[in-house]
Amino acid sequence: MKKITLITIMMLSFFSFGQQKTPVVFGKAISADAISPSGHVRCITTEYEKFLQESDPKRLTDAQFEAWIAPLIDQYRQLESVSSQSGGIITIPVVVHVIHNGQPVGTAPNITDAQVESQITVMNNDFRRLAGTPGFNNNPVGADTQIQFALAKVDPNGNPTNGINRVNLCEPSWSTADINGTVKPSTIWDPTQYMNMWSVNFSDQTLLGYAQFPNNSGLGGLQPNNGSASTDGVVANFATFGSIDYNDGTFLLSAPFNRGRTMTHEVGHFLGLKHIWGDGGCGVDDFCADTPASDAANYDCPTGHISCTTVDMIENYMDYTDDICMNIFTQNQKERMIVVMNNSPRRTTLKTSTKDQPIALFANDAEIIVENSCTSGGGSCSGSVQKVTIYNRGTSNLTSASIEYSIAGGPTQTYNWSGNLATHKFQTFDMPINATSSGSLNMSIINANGVTDQRASNNDALGDFVLPVAPTAYTTAQVVLTLQRDFYGSETTWNLKNSAGATIAQGGPYANSVGTLPALITQTINVPNNDCYVFTMNDSYGDGMCCGFGNGYYNLKTAQNVTIVDYTTGPFSSQVTPFVIGTLGTEDFSMLNSINLYPNPTSGILNIGISNEYELPSSFTIFNTLGQVIKHSKISSNSDLSISTDGFSNGVYFVKIEKNNESKTLQFIKN
Repeated sequence: MKKITLITIMMLSFFSFGQQKTPVVFGKAISADAISPSGHVRCITTEYEKFLQESDPKRLTDAQFEAWIAPLIDQYRQLESVSSQSGGIITIPVVVHVIHNGQPVGTAPNITDAQVESQITVMNNDFRRLAGTPGFNNNPVGADTQIQFALAKVDPNGNPTNGINRVNLCEPSWSTADINGTVKPSTIWDPTQYMNMWSVNFSDQTLLGYAQFPNNSGLGGLQPNNGSASTDGVVANFATFGSIDYNDGTFLLSAPFNRGRTMTHEVGHFLGLKHIWGDGGCGVDDFCADTPASDAANYDCPTGHISCTTVDMIENYMDYTDDICMNIFTQNQKERMIVVMNNSPRRTTLKTSTKDQPIALFANDAEIIVENSCTSGGGSCSGSVQKVTIYNRGTSNLTSASIEYSIAGGPTQTYNWSGNLATHKFQTFDMPINATSSGSLNMSIINANGVTDQRASNNDALGDFVLPVAPTAYTTAQVVLTLQRDFYGSETTWNLKNSAGATIAQGGPYANSVGTLPALITQTINVPNNDCYVFTMNDSYGDGMCCGFGNGYYNLKTAQNVTIVDYTTGPFSSQVTPFVIGTLGTEDFSMLNSINLYPNPTSGILNIGISNEYELPSSFTIFNTLGQVIKHSKISSNSDLSISTDGFSNGVYFVKIEKNNESKTLQFIKN
């Protein structure tokens, strides 16, 4: 079955007319009349609907859907009260899939729990017309829709959750085609039990969000066509997901679409609402009589704007005004949404879903997740480690857990984790792995807080372990970057980091150019010997340095003119090239780069974690942020890997770990 999707688009940033790239969504360029006078491209509903209907002859037309829903709305209006039809207040369980590329929480696009929760708060304010919130209005036709939302408390396997599903899919950004073809099908929870929401980084930064419109079944002479279950839900750019009104200092939002109304608008589509101008002129209907006729979308906040002889309802959530202007769903819009909830497949089952109801929690319950391995054949600076996430699903703080793992059916090995996690909090960390080859990874929680884990159903996790390949080594004291930008320099950024993750050099975004390619950039960068480095070139649009009257390119070479990486053509969002400077041997490289510190932050003992297959490091040195040596010690036994931080002031410190004239520096926090 083909999906039914409504799309809303905006320009988060835009160039002069000569510099604009025409957005392409699901293979179709946006028409010129969809571009507002300010340069914003807010919606392609009409174009996309036409594309879907041409692609799927079984797809219901707008007229067929309206023929189905109109008599049901008439029946609803004849009822004495909403409760007799809807069963009172409808609560829809929600799961939010935060799609990222391995960034720490709070770094774009991996938004925080608080930002996600603020979006649910905004939708409840708006759909329930809550007094004392930005969602309240005094309009005579303004309505409490009696629909509200709650983050799920039970996942599809019957385990406890906070309704936020973080997934690293190893891509920096996503096209709409790939979101529907890859992101949604690989992450969606049962759409008959959860309203699925996705926070993503769009490859095309002009995109705001889109929703899958509901459909009916049972029309005479027509086959059911409800849109694909594997794509059903709503999607938004991470920078429009949530509201600045509830910012705790961690939110990543872009004005003027920073008050959560993107998702209020898209969920309106998900529940059957059309744009208030009916996606046409004055004679085109949105099938809600109490929304005044309008000739087109409104932008900004044009109070008192008149079209079709009446004042436009610019405050309606289904217009395109700025977030701060919106605060109205009408009585007729409410009726339409309630009828959809009562009759439309995959919407009516959301009414009876109990996935928002809590289940009993045990005191000691840890959940383990194997994160996707994003390393490719070009090698890596991460060493022999696996990124793992541990959640506390118990009522007691989780301070320790024993994790068993095996690779490709090999021997079982144990890793002991320690930290301090409150209920539903988590830590993602690099776990040292003792392995000589890649293979399927089986991982299991054996105990939590020193006792047998009390919930077995979330103890096991599967994944694929990829044994890192040591990057190519070069002998040089400097590397030279040559960068020829294309016309869209604002899309280009780059950075060079060492093995500790510290940025050695970076550049961009740059200015856009008109007429001729911009000047060639040549930059020489000092690279200290005996370390591993990662060079990353990013193109935010995802098409590489491709466009204009000539193409851009870049290369990175040693001071002796030996090529490390050379790019000349082809699309990309991000190209990552690791390399070693000096004589860092394979064994030492793997040992040093598999080291981790735990617990981090720490209030007492800090442990240096190292896989059992390697010899001990020779020494460690601890520095404060001023570069002063706080502690130095040789390492002669495993007991020396546990460091007391008693007497350290709270703050940030660095540990330099050395072996055979090689070293690695890691950061930790004392609290």
